[in-house]
Amino acid sequence: MKENKIERIHSDSAMTCTLCMQEMEILYDHLAMSTEEIDLLDMPKRSFTVHFPVRMDSGRMKMFVGHRVQYNDARGPTKGGIRYHPDLTIEYLQDLAFLMSIKCALVDIPFGGAKGGIVTNTKELSRGELERVTRAYIREIADYIGPLKDIPAPDVYTDEQIMVWILDEFERIKREHTPSIVTGKPIELGGSQVRKYSTSLGGVYILEAAMKKLELDKSSLCVAIQGFGKVGLNAARILYENGFTICAVSDSSGGIFKEEGLDIMEVIDHKYKTGSVIDFPETRNITNEELLATDCEILIPAALSKQIKRENVNDIKAKIILELANAPVTMDASRILLDRSVIIVPDILANAGGVVVSYFEWIQNLSQDYWEEDKVLERLQQKMITAFDKVYEICMEQDCSMRRAALQFSVRRILYAERLRGNL
Repeated sequence: MKENKIERIHSDSAMTCTLCMQEMEILYDHLAMSTEEIDLLDMPKRSFTVHFPVRMDSGRMKMFVGHRVQYNDARGPTKGGIRYHPDLTIEYLQDLAFLMSIKCALVDIPFGGAKGGIVTNTKELSRGELERVTRAYIREIADYIGPLKDIPAPDVYTDEQIMVWILDEFERIKREHTPSIVTGKPIELGGSQVRKYSTSLGGVYILEAAMKKLELDKSSLCVAIQGFGKVGLNAARILYENGFTICAVSDSSGGIFKEEGLDIMEVIDHKYKTGSVIDFPETRNITNEELLATDCEILIPAALSKQIKRENVNDIKAKIILELANAPVTMDASRILLDRSVIIVPDILANAGGVVVSYFEWIQNLSQDYWEEDKVLERLQQKMITAFDKVYEICMEQDCSMRRAALQFSVRRILYAERLRGNL
């Protein structure tokens, strides 16, 4: 097979490659895919780079570079985040857009995958400069995005305010209201209920479905969560409210442990007041490495990639690992854990709740019919559990990892759509 994404990302030291991408070449062989099928999956439909000047606060003009990749649209318009990062490359965005295609197919929403962004360090920009850079980028790509073409969303170092600027600039260009051009907006401008914690909630739905299959009782389980940012904090809160015992949590400064269980609402309050979870009363401070090795049944990495690796995999005691972070378990560690019958719920499934609710936001914008929270919750749960059941069924039938099953299921869905269109 020719040089492809798998080999390319290994040489991209500026970014972290994902476990899913590492497994794709193995999957190609496993599915006995034809050259035509591999070529179709291995190449983005469209990727482009734009260069544009922006006037800085100093009065001088500065050139910026922006990218957008629209990977595959066989199942619908492309969908994917916009990230701002000084080391951003179009090759890396192609890999991320491919994985977004996989994720959308996995949870059966009618989108293909996309990713884009601007090569910049947001910490070096004032708020005014950040807005001008965002608007200039949208002016350059406006002809290539749209509610039925390509729908952006927040990603690394972008947020709902940046999505508002994107919405406003696009509407100025098109001279019409188009709320469905972007997702991740404030509710007041067409955003969806549940969006702010959808990634965490989707992961909880998946965890509960896995426990049901395994006939596990949450009352007797201990949960440890690495990462107490937006995703980890909300996961801890939802689990705690649902009766789970959270025995350990951590953030970038360190973690805390209490065998009897933490009062997560008080931990959240402590985090907001002090900036960290450490030194919470009546708990023992631990390191992030110690958290991973906690004597728990469920481990939820919700922070950085490559946290569980060959060097520490033998310290892992959990029976279920829910990957809310992107690629927190390396390939070597994953194989060792699977040999020990540890269940790893892969990131492309575990953290797909965000794109599902983005899809719901898009539907509501198109129809101008906005849903109550209960309806969003019900439909999110249905989407997540249906995807889990499909993956688990393949996993059991073929005695393979859940990651392999998820990738296989998604790839087949995309290829079937291409075949129906006459492209294969």
